[in-house]
Amino acid sequence: MSGPAGATPHASSRAAVLDAVRAAGTISRVGIAAATGFTGATVSTVVRRLIDDGLVVETGRAASTGGKRRVLLQLNQSSRFAVGVHLDHAGLTYVLTNLGGSVVARMSRAGVGTDDPPVVVARMATEVEALIEGAGIDRSRILGLGVVAPGPMNQAGGRRLVPPAMRLWDGFALDRALGSAVGLPVVLENDATAAALGEHWSGDVRGTAAFAAVHLGTGIGAGLMADGVVFRGASGNAGEIGHICLDVDGPECWCGARGCVEALAGPGAVVAAARADPAVARAAGLTGEPAGRPRRAAEFAAVARAALRGDPGAGALVGRSARWLAVAVRTLATVADLEQVVLTGPGFAVAGPLYLPVVREELERHFFARGTHGVTVRLSRTAATAPAVGAAALVLRSELVPARDGFRPHVAGAAGG
Repeated sequence: MSGPAGATPHASSRAAVLDAVRAAGTISRVGIAAATGFTGATVSTVVRRLIDDGLVVETGRAASTGGKRRVLLQLNQSSRFAVGVHLDHAGLTYVLTNLGGSVVARMSRAGVGTDDPPVVVARMATEVEALIEGAGIDRSRILGLGVVAPGPMNQAGGRRLVPPAMRLWDGFALDRALGSAVGLPVVLENDATAAALGEHWSGDVRGTAAFAAVHLGTGIGAGLMADGVVFRGASGNAGEIGHICLDVDGPECWCGARGCVEALAGPGAVVAAARADPAVARAAGLTGEPAGRPRRAAEFAAVARAALRGDPGAGALVGRSARWLAVAVRTLATVADLEQVVLTGPGFAVAGPLYLPVVREELERHFFARGTHGVTVRLSRTAATAPAVGAAALVLRSELVPARDGFRPHVAGAAGG
């Protein structure tokens, strides 16, 4: 199970039972009772209603253990769908996932650029409709739309506190505006937290009490989960490891501090250093004037590819970034006592093979609790689209297995309320 269903503060017995089925893949009614602590009668009643609603199906019987073979249950993957959108200055990524979090359709479009938010929202609404129609999915089976973007976030007001490149979005109620435009419930979250939930929902994080998804996009962040519950902090901004200070006299960061991980090791820092070295710039194909933030991810990928080809200068720059990042991940793992770290996001989709061994070695050598347990570090299977997949998982979780008050993301109704 990807986090015990019984440990999650579900809002209802229905949510707990459905989450137990999701987490197990296939499970009997007896297994559900063991996972949730509910009586057999309660489980039978809830399961019958889930089957009537088309969310769960019976799928054969378990092997005999001497008595009557138990009927196995699993999610009806094609019964419901969700749309996930990763909104970034560099690009917009859309995915349509089924109930189990598997991607059935995806597309990428131009980023937000310098357009006013209402203009971008209108374009997003059109593109979401095109995604759904292109997949041939009945709109009535779409549960909602998840939107994620680089943090930090203001969960209470559904508004974003934004990096410099997206200042136009500061104070804009994206969830309400988009909810009105598409006529679907909209869930808003930061991209790193969404990536963590996507790993959890899809079952890729199994039997892990505490893990983090470290996200490398245009910046650096992390999403934290413990026993199947997202840890958001007081304002939904837990896990911002890009703004851990590693050098008090280091370069100034856009957040106003100095020596932040993002300022030392982020894609922008790598690209700036590469452009300052003519040999590395030539090896990576960074010609002409420096590109703006929309092209930063592409330029970082170009430097990473040069390093992967064996260019020593590019390798040294990416290696330095990896060492800084590894220290930040070790700090996070020590503070949160993590069991697993997943490297995800578009940056790691390209550069992951360069960062993975460095992070692993740092944790193996210096993680504080290494004498008690190790920390597994791996690359996400869906690193390139992880935030968008996580955005869809936010919808599935919010609509189908909501937690008790205090554990839910900000949700705007279809009418913008």
